[in-house]
Amino acid sequence: MADPYETLRADPKLARLVDDHGELAVEPAADPFARLVVAICNQQLSQASAAAIEERLFDRFEVTPEGLLAADEAALRDVGLSGQKVTYVRNVAEAFDDGNLSVDALAEMNDDEVRAALTEIRGVGPWTADMFLIFVLAREDVFPVGDLGIRKGMTVLYGYDEDDRAAMREHAERWSPYRSYASRYLWRASE
Repeated sequence: MADPYETLRADPKLARLVDDHGELAVEPAADPFARLVVAICNQQLSQASAAAIEERLFDRFEVTPEGLLAADEAALRDVGLSGQKVTYVRNVAEAFDDGNLSVDALAEMNDDEVRAALTEIRGVGPWTADMFLIFVLAREDVFPVGDLGIRKGMTVLYGYDEDDRAAMREHAERWSPYRSYASRYLWRASE
């Protein structure tokens, strides 16, 4: 199999980012459930806001299905989760707690099956499913064009209109089977 970094270096604009930032790996999460909760916290928030909420959440609670299901709703809101995100986090906790969902089962599925299984949970949409694929299952060929940072990176590097997702997807085909790696660099370009 080819080296993902050499594949990306074939694109002069990504080559500069690889050289500047080093080899940004796509690795599985140490704690898959916690990483899914982080993705929910990150939905539609700035990185700084999401990081502050995550820090308070992880400091105050045991971020496990059981821990979050046992937590008081008001206390979860006190760390900065909106009422809606409290519901979403609990929905995910219930899915993992009752055995309907497991990382082992998801790891056996293809990307589309993972997306379908996760998006059945209220509060988990396509963006969150893509983040799970990249940051939990370490799938190497995911291009989360629904992510604002990805679209900003494509705009900064290649001049695309932020709303032209179809053109961005087509452009990203050249990075397959390493679009997750390219995404890591696009996020850096957008910062």
